[in-house]
Amino acid sequence: MVDSVLMAELTWPEFAAKVKENVPVLLPLGTTEQHGPHMSLNVDVVLPTGVCERVARNVGGIVAPTIPYGYKSMPRSGGGEAFPGTTSLDANTFSLVVRDVIRSLGHHGVRRLVVVNGHFENSWPAVEGVDLGLRELRRDGIADMQLMRLEYWDFVRRETLDRLFPDGFPGTELEHASLLETSLMLLLRPDLVDMSKIPSDGPAKFPTYDKFPIPDGFVPASGVLARAQGSTAEKGQWLMDDHVELITKAVRIEFGL
Repeated sequence: MVDSVLMAELTWPEFAAKVKENVPVLLPLGTTEQHGPHMSLNVDVVLPTGVCERVARNVGGIVAPTIPYGYKSMPRSGGGEAFPGTTSLDANTFSLVVRDVIRSLGHHGVRRLVVVNGHFENSWPAVEGVDLGLRELRRDGIADMQLMRLEYWDFVRRETLDRLFPDGFPGTELEHASLLETSLMLLLRPDLVDMSKIPSDGPAKFPTYDKFPIPDGFVPASGVLARAQGSTAEKGQWLMDDHVELITKAVRIEFGL
């Protein structure tokens, strides 16, 4: 058998054998979205995939291919759709993609599934996709799938955030393309980060509401919503250690591993 936690690298008999053992399957949800002038468009694919791979090794699981398109980027959490390269799905489309993948995995015997979100705006459309997928499986007589849905960034210790942000954590939505994501990318894919191009036009100052059409100057021109200065691979490792340890613990508890 291929020694890989990636479902896409297994043959179908190898995948079938894993499923027969009732191993957890992790499904990362990403998107293709601007992450400033200093990082690639695939940040929200690289990061949840990296987390899932490490958790899968800890729990004896496998990682399904990451969904690379997500729900629309919003100005106050991702910069918005106006940035070239940001390629998104309507909420309904994204929900149906999640539904179809869950349904297909269920029909092939998967009974322990962890849906791991890596794009802020995916959260509620993903919930809809999970609900629809489980509904269709029940309709087809499959009612015993156990499913967890989570955002990987919620699994971090308060003391780690205090260590990273001694002046106060600005919030996950404003950390788009900023210290957290840049540090994790420096850990996982430093070849896709150019620290010399980190902008200094932030942090963004948003009102507590959205406005359409989006006013000129509403979003920093760089698309970076907070500050990426000071990002390091070491800080990325602090975050990754928390993400992997805490998600691993949750999966073991929920699935009785």
